[in-house]
Amino acid sequence: MAFASRRRPVKASASQAHEEDYDVYVYEAEPLEEGVRKHTLNVFVGDEAGMINRVAGVFARRGANIESLAVGLTQDKALFTIVATGTEATVANLCKQLAKLVNVRYVEDITDSDHLQREFFLAKVAAPPGVTRTELQQIAEAFRARVVDVADRTLTLGATGDPGKIVALQRALQKFGIVELVRTGRIALKRGDNLFQGPQVYRRVAPVANADTAAAPVAGGADDSDAGDVYSSAGATGEAAHEGVWNVRNVLDAAYEGRTGAGGDRYEPYTLLLEVQDRPGVLNQVTGVIARRGYNVQSLAVGNSEREGYSRITMVVPGDAAGVAKLMKQVTKLVYVDRVTNLNDGPFVARELMLVKVRADAARRGELVDLAAIFHASIVDVSPTTLTIEVTGKEDKMRALQAVLQPYGILEVARTGRISLVRDSGVDTKYLSSVAGNKVML
Repeated sequence: MAFASRRRPVKASASQAHEEDYDVYVYEAEPLEEGVRKHTLNVFVGDEAGMINRVAGVFARRGANIESLAVGLTQDKALFTIVATGTEATVANLCKQLAKLVNVRYVEDITDSDHLQREFFLAKVAAPPGVTRTELQQIAEAFRARVVDVADRTLTLGATGDPGKIVALQRALQKFGIVELVRTGRIALKRGDNLFQGPQVYRRVAPVANADTAAAPVAGGADDSDAGDVYSSAGATGEAAHEGVWNVRNVLDAAYEGRTGAGGDRYEPYTLLLEVQDRPGVLNQVTGVIARRGYNVQSLAVGNSEREGYSRITMVVPGDAAGVAKLMKQVTKLVYVDRVTNLNDGPFVARELMLVKVRADAARRGELVDLAAIFHASIVDVSPTTLTIEVTGKEDKMRALQAVLQPYGILEVARTGRISLVRDSGVDTKYLSSVAGNKVML
């Protein structure tokens, strides 16, 4: 992965850091070369073991640059949103190669279509108490960013918006010093009544008979397992394994749940944060290790970090503590992987972004606006027959919103996957449930 940008490290000032030095980073934009542009690709697939690895492999084998990647996954389908940098001919060839993969329903380059893009980011900013923190909160309010964690020396902000808004907010935060930054990939939906499967579709095929010949893998499997990234339909093979998948709309459910292994063990979803170098093929290397060990990725988000030449990958992997520890050791051995952090070891912030397009005639539009307000969601697009809603938060919130919108008719859903940062405050609900509280005598 490579990015058309340049960032330089600086030292925090004494007033910012209370005379304690630590690295913060400044973002500097760099224009693209002539003839090169950013393309937004939507890839809709039926689930098959190793699908994430295959998609990443297409880019790696051709040395193509992925600027961001977001994947919404369920147990029968997945939607990839990829921002790739290249010439028209290069990206067109990539789309054709992606379409040749087994169980890819279609690939569409929506760059030139009328669409909306959104992404979400979490930034940990140097903010000592006093005037600096007050000014930072005012900037956050101006950009409609939310404070999701408060510590002695830092504030963690979450914000959503189109790429221009995100970059503008990032530049506004530079004066304070960005300590850590994690971003989702961009997600995109066409505006109005337009759905995917438009005239730019590269391929639309029926399921292949030999596409899925194995049951769902068990987390922590052997190294030579051919199980992989995306949940398969357990107990079915060939065309039966994907029955109904190829005729559904792009509706994805938000569920990062544990799994039960062959021995009856319950696997917990682990959130892993990887910092990797911006090199073509690094994502393919990471997903390849995970696929060979038989783990399933339930969520994947890739975006640039605050460091020059580095990106952050956030993924949710179900497993047990021992198995995930071994997996982390294998991933750490990769040449371009700088650091792997298991966020389950302590309190952390976890958020994601979802776009939902719903049927909405004039009579029901008011009801949907009221429902969106209850969930602190935003209306980002309106047409005579549809409404597109943007919502950020935890997965339970996503699932609850989809449940109340289901009777109205959900047409499409795009999700970024989870992004996370360690809570400097050291406290969250899960942590509090494991410590003794004050005793109340009645």
